[in-house]
Amino acid sequence: MITIVGSINLDIVATGPALPRPGETVGGARLARHPGGKGANQALAARRLGADVQLVGAVGADDMADEALNLLQAGGVDLAQVANVNGETTGVALIAVDATSGENLIVVCPGANNVLRPDDVAHLPITHMMGVLEVPVPTLLAAAQKATGFVSLNLAPALPVPDALLAEADLICVNETEAEAYGDQLSVSGAYVAVSLGAQGAVLYKAGEEIARAVPPKVQVVDTVGAGDTFTAALTVALIEGMAPQDALAFAVTAGALACTRPGAQPSLPQRRDVDALALGGK
Repeated sequence: MITIVGSINLDIVATGPALPRPGETVGGARLARHPGGKGANQALAARRLGADVQLVGAVGADDMADEALNLLQAGGVDLAQVANVNGETTGVALIAVDATSGENLIVVCPGANNVLRPDDVAHLPITHMMGVLEVPVPTLLAAAQKATGFVSLNLAPALPVPDALLAEADLICVNETEAEAYGDQLSVSGAYVAVSLGAQGAVLYKAGEEIARAVPPKVQVVDTVGAGDTFTAALTVALIEGMAPQDALAFAVTAGALACTRPGAQPSLPQRRDVDALALGGK
C-alpha cells in the first residue's frame, strides 16, 4: 500500500491558440473542468499503474468536492482519509494551455489543502509514502517519519524544506527549475534524485552522480498537464517493485509521455498495460 499525502483540486482549463503574456488577453479558448491536484493525480496514476493506494487529503464542503474526487473513487483509490472541511473551498487550479505546443501556465488556489495537519496522519499505519508540496510541510514530515517503507517526495512547487524532511526520502523528484532552486541541498540528501527534462526525458542521480538517463518515446503532444505527476508516480511504483534504476526511469518517462497524448490531468493518466507495451514490450 502506498499512502499519498497531497493536494486535491478541481482543474479549470482554458485551451487556446497561445499562452498570454503579462497584460495580454487571448481569446478563442475552449473551457473544460477536470479533477486534479498533484496529490490526487499521483494517487490515481499509481493506482492505474498497479499499486494499492490510499490518499490523505482535504476538500471543501462545497459542490466542487464530488467533482474533484470522482475519478479517484471510480479508479479504486482509497478515500477514507480524505476530509470534507467546513468553511474552506475545494482547491482549484486555473490552467491555460497552448493548443499547439501543449505547454501550460497554472495558478493554484489551495483552499482546503492548506488545512491538512500532522494529526491527520498520526493515527495511520504507513508503509510506502508519497508526498507533494501542495500541502503543509509539517504534515509531510509527520507522514514520512511514520513510513516504514519507501518514501518518495515530489518537491513541487519549489519551496523551502527542512533537511529533516529530505533525510526521510528514498526518492526526490523535481523538474529542471526546481532542481536549480534547491541546488546542493538535493545531492546531500542521500536519496535518489530524479530530474525531469520535459521532452528530453529524465536523469537519475545518487549522491550527486548520474546513474541513469532515459529519453521518452515520440508521441503526439496534446496537453502536458499531469505528465510530471505521472512520471513521479511511475518511478516510485517501479522502484518499489524492485526495478533496476535504468529500467525504472525508462518506465517513468514512457508513462509521462503517454500522459501527454490526452487532455486533462487525471483523464490522461495511462494504464499499466499501455506503459508496459511501449516501455518494456509487454514483458
